[in-house]
Amino acid sequence: MTQNKLILGVAIFYTIFYNWMFFSNVTKTFPVAGENIGFLISLGLLLIAFIVLLLSIVSSKWTTKPILILVTLISSLTAYFMDTFHVVIDELMIANVIQTDMNESMDLLTLKQVGYFIILGVLPSFIIYKIKINYQSFIQELISKLKAILLSLASIAVIVLMFSQHYTSFFREHSVLRYYTNPTYWIYSIGFYINRTFNTGQIVMKHIGLDAKVVSHDKKRKLTILVVGEAARADRFGLNGYKKDTNPLLKKENIVNLSNLYACGTSTAESVPCMFSIYDRSDYSYKKGISTHNVLDVLKTAGVQVLWRDNNSDSKGVALRVEYQNYKSPKNNTMCKGECRDEGMLVGLDSYINTYPKKDILIVLHQMGNHGPAYYKRYPKEFEKFTPVCKNNQLQKCKQEEISNSYDNAILYTDYFLSLVINFLKPYSTSYQTSMIYMSDHGESLGENGLYLHGLPYFMAPDTQTHIAGLLWFGDDRFNTIDGDKSYSHDNLFHTLLGLYSVKTKVYNYKLDILNNSVKGK
Repeated sequence: MTQNKLILGVAIFYTIFYNWMFFSNVTKTFPVAGENIGFLISLGLLLIAFIVLLLSIVSSKWTTKPILILVTLISSLTAYFMDTFHVVIDELMIANVIQTDMNESMDLLTLKQVGYFIILGVLPSFIIYKIKINYQSFIQELISKLKAILLSLASIAVIVLMFSQHYTSFFREHSVLRYYTNPTYWIYSIGFYINRTFNTGQIVMKHIGLDAKVVSHDKKRKLTILVVGEAARADRFGLNGYKKDTNPLLKKENIVNLSNLYACGTSTAESVPCMFSIYDRSDYSYKKGISTHNVLDVLKTAGVQVLWRDNNSDSKGVALRVEYQNYKSPKNNTMCKGECRDEGMLVGLDSYINTYPKKDILIVLHQMGNHGPAYYKRYPKEFEKFTPVCKNNQLQKCKQEEISNSYDNAILYTDYFLSLVINFLKPYSTSYQTSMIYMSDHGESLGENGLYLHGLPYFMAPDTQTHIAGLLWFGDDRFNTIDGDKSYSHDNLFHTLLGLYSVKTKVYNYKLDILNNSVKGK
């Protein structure tokens, strides 16, 4: 067949088999009735025309088959994740995919995913490979290509004009629906991600806080453990009024619960570097993040000894200039039986602290926490208090109660881990000003409104993905007047850490320091 016919056939196949999630969402907004029927048909034709336009632009004798096969294979996988977890494949999700390690990828692997890949990816790709394309001369092919592009553009124009009222509403009031188109939106997202992350030449770091110095007159040195949580939403903490007792140990401690804490992103790849950055959520970007020193760098400049231990994927670039230890490996983590446990990060910390007897110390522990979808793997068997549990990484096959129970058991283990951190610090309170800070990186959807996991664009993400768990503990009564019910976010962490270590620098903003500006009654 001709190249144009192959592209048209592939576009029709993509529209029918890869866009169930798109049309499912569209029909919720534009029900299948009356004038909407014609509009919905036109929407399918519009998507076909747009796909033909994109593929025709990049088609040639040498590129057509490789590009079609690559797009087909990737689109089969994006269709699986969109249909199964109702996620959007935007630039942040692209970043998550690139930064996900093998163990995390295996947690997502299911027979259904393999089925999608084989039936909707491998088999169509094989057919594309076997089809013989009747290529013409270069000039004839160019003319044919231009005809396809012009015909596609004309079709798009006619379709939009015929249903202009519907499309005005579609693009202005319901523009978020286009995020679910496959493969057009993930192709756009890859382009956006490359543009956002691509640098022409060596990255020039912006050094901030070079004037930083500790000005405290306290005789005691400071020792803080900052726990970066994973996917812990606020409403599943018993401390926040959850019906299940998921915090039996923490509620016995003298803590400050941050009940109104919000994340600066809905994924680890965005939230972790953002929460340590000087930039607030509205001003943060990937390029700014990687080219500007963060609060760990400022503390190091001030003379604080900083250690990052990681039981997650990695620090997402935050700990590049401080001491870093990988605790997702049995080489370092002595508590690995299949799954390396978060509590293994505490082993050996005594000797580390004793190595720096005259320094203030900050230790960051990056949890595996509630990393989904295999929540049942995130805790030892003895923490399976809430039953029955979902023991399937294909969450939609489990009942809502089972998903909740497995997730809540992982929260219960985090409660235990945080209590271990507090009890680890208590003996040091005689010689150090001790403290613990806990902040999750983002929240999690557990099937509410058909949504699972996390990573939706912030403006459309539900509260379950942005409202996160967080708390403070201090080894003395220095900050017992903090109002934990005030509204805070990741934006506060940078300045709170500087304030906690009594660091004087021009980049410190006391108004964003939780410890300085959150006294009850103010």
